[in-house]
This record gives sequence, C-alpha cells and structure tokens, in this order.
Amino acid sequence: MTTSSAPAALLRRRRLTVVAGVVGAIVIGILTATQSRINSELGRSLGDGYLGSVISFGSGFVILLVALAVWRPGRRGLARVASAVRARTTPWWYVTGGVAGGLFVLSQGLTGATLGVALFTVAVVSGQTISGLAIDRRGIGATPPAAITVTRLIGSALALVAVGWAVSAQLVTDIPPWMLLLPFAAGLGIAGQQAVNGQVRIVAGSAMTATFLNFLAGTTVLLAACAVHEAIVGWPAHFPSNPWLYTGGLIGTIFIAGAVVVVRTTGVLLLGLGSIAGQLVMSLALDAFLPIRGHVIEASTVGGTLLTLVAVAIAAVPSRRLRARSETPRG
Repeated sequence: MTTSSAPAALLRRRRLTVVAGVVGAIVIGILTATQSRINSELGRSLGDGYLGSVISFGSGFVILLVALAVWRPGRRGLARVASAVRARTTPWWYVTGGVAGGLFVLSQGLTGATLGVALFTVAVVSGQTISGLAIDRRGIGATPPAAITVTRLIGSALALVAVGWAVSAQLVTDIPPWMLLLPFAAGLGIAGQQAVNGQVRIVAGSAMTATFLNFLAGTTVLLAACAVHEAIVGWPAHFPSNPWLYTGGLIGTIFIAGAVVVVRTTGVLLLGLGSIAGQLVMSLALDAFLPIRGHVIEASTVGGTLLTLVAVAIAAVPSRRLRARSETPRG
C-alpha cells in the first residue's frame, strides 16, 4: 500500500465504522420503542406505573446479576470502577447513569399508555437531541469534545423540526402537560446516561460492568419511589398473566449494553439521532399493527418520522467545522 493510499483506506474504514455505529443506534432505537410499548402496557394492566417500572428495570438487574456471577471480566470491572472512584480518578456520579434510565422507564409506565408510543417517543427524543448536542460539544471524561460541523448542526435542527411536525396533530388533544414534560425530561437524561455509561465502560474494560451499574442505580431509585407509592395507594389487585409484558427488562439490558459500546464510535449526538430514527420507525409500526385503542396515526407523524431519517443521514456526513480549525470532528 502506497503512502498516499494509506490515509484513504483509513478514512474509508472510519466511515464504515461510523455507518455501522449509526445502524447499531437505529437498532437500539427499535428496541427502545418496543420496550416503551411493553412497559406502558404493563403499567396499564397493573394500574400502577410505579410497580410496572420496578418490575421492568428490576428484572433487568436480576438478569445482569446472574450474568455477572458467571462472567469474571465483569466482576473485575466492578473492582476497577470501585478503585477508580475511591481514588477520585473517576467521578462518583459516573455510576449513577441508571437514575436517568429509571426515570425513562417510569415515564413509560406512567404516560405511555395515554400518549401512545409515537407521541411518547417524540417527547423523549426532543430532550434527547438537545442534550446530546450539548454533551458532544463539551465532551465528557476521556471523550473529547466533538466539533460542531455544518451537517451535525443541520441534522440536529432538522430532527427537532421533524419531531415537532410528527407530534403537531396530537398536541391539540386534551393531554395534561406533565405527561409530555415527564418523557421530555427523561430524554434530557438519556444522553447523559449514554455518555457516563460509556465512560464507566472505559474504566471497567467491560460493557457488562457498565450495564450492571446502570441497572443497579436505576433499580435502587425506582424501588424507593415505588415503596412510597405502594405505602400510600396499596398493591394492585392482580398481576397480568401475559408473559410478554415481563420482557421489558431483558430488552433494556440489550439496548443499554449496545449503547455503551456504540457511543464511543458515534458520539452522544449521533447515537441519539440514530436511536431517535429507530424509535420513531418502530413506534409507527407498533401503532399501525398493534394500535392502542383511540389512537390514530396522523399523516404528520409519518412525515415527521421520514424527515427524521433524513436528518440522521445528514448528521452522519462529515463536513467542515464551525469552530476552531484545530478541533477534530468525530464523524
């Protein structure tokens, strides 16, 4: 290989890596939307979104606890993270990313059945896009800031427009504002969750360790909230018998672990945009083939979803920086 062809080959490999990362982000979004439908149905069937969120997140924690018991590299990763936190080389709040995940799952159980998957998703991704752009710009831990390129800025702005278009027809319905604000706040936290989980993976040298700590933090917070709620209102009279309603935790372990791996390739913003596209596509499919009673798919929702796919494609294209020339764009 000649000297001139080596940089070209390296650039091609880098672009292929970014493309693979975006595809992975879209799959993560598909799984996220699937979990949203399952958890919202579980919360509706129980009549208790708090308990539904504990069942979902807690079952994922149990799965990871069993896996960690037989996976030695994961246990070594826990020791590395504990040592790094004690030595203050890793901030303690890096291991609290699961709190944002817990808020996300709680919002699924409390609002998903009322909003529908599509409307819930666009509320989440609005916050996720804004937060992802801010985190990528500043960088976090061992991950340096990503230059704001023309295509990333256009893609982010277009994604927000697309989300607004997708939700526009449904905003006229009589929905309490808090039901939109809760998933929006969860979306703001998701980008931070992805960023700190990626940092924990670097310290631990294990994606399983980062995923386990994520579920440990989320389960702890949700158990506390559920305990207070159940003490006030009491336990549900019955539990649903459909086994599929209890698979949300398993799905969560898969897409959280996937995000831990993918974020180093794509950065937080591109991971968020790719997962947004996957969420909207899957949410439309679920609302079309497994609709919630009373929800109608609007043309604006379809158009907004398609426009989001265009936004992701634009954001993934390398382009010139908008800031100092010394900064190196991530993709």
